[in-house]
Amino acid sequence: MNPHERLSAAISAAKDSGRPALVPFITAGYPEPKDFIATLKDVASVGDAVELGIPFSDPMADGMTIQRSSFVALQKGVSLKWIFEQLDSVQGEIDAPLVMMSYLNPLLAFGYDALAERAVAAGVCGFIVPDLPFEESDEIRQALEAKGLGLIQLVTPATPDARLKRLCEASRGFVYAVTITGITGGDAGLPADLTEYLDKVASFSPIPVCSGFGIRSPEDVAAVGKHAAGAIVGSALVELLERSEDPKPFLNSLIAF
Repeated sequence: MNPHERLSAAISAAKDSGRPALVPFITAGYPEPKDFIATLKDVASVGDAVELGIPFSDPMADGMTIQRSSFVALQKGVSLKWIFEQLDSVQGEIDAPLVMMSYLNPLLAFGYDALAERAVAAGVCGFIVPDLPFEESDEIRQALEAKGLGLIQLVTPATPDARLKRLCEASRGFVYAVTITGITGGDAGLPADLTEYLDKVASFSPIPVCSGFGIRSPEDVAAVGKHAAGAIVGSALVELLERSEDPKPFLNSLIAF
């Protein structure tokens, strides 16, 4: 089983067990780089997969919480190279598949072939790149897929059906269904027409669909889980870590509802 298939299998296994898969998001190295691995292990002990945010200076898809976490992590010296080194140190100790969420510049600077090679060695299964248009993704996609890694596509409620079908077919690992046409971290609740949208994405996708943006509570996870294979929880978890709270009770509460 190659890495992106392992990611799909983990999400499907949770859904098959009768609950939505939980995909927690953390910003790597935040709030303290020295605690990164301990935090990752805690989060991975509950999550079915873990999304690792690569700190970037201009995280345009993210709200204030994740922008703040990225800024602090960068100030404290967190880089993609450092993250890979940290993951190398715990090879075989983390069972949950890992996904890296990064804007394009750090990946481009690292070099796509080197990125794919290092990612496989570090146990990463796929990448989410919010600022990379599908039409410009061939080069990185080829480098990742040569190593069995997935390039995970994002879709939104505004994505036209023809494009939605194309993105779902191109995605590997899972399809990321953004709940809103906006940024992460909102507290306005999930949109009323979410059901129809998620059902449509799932009908187009040959792989599991996970939904994210604005998912903060057990009720949100349960609502999403009726129409998607998994729920991605980011800002609410980053805020909890910012307060130096144990993430495990919160994450367990999300899937016990």
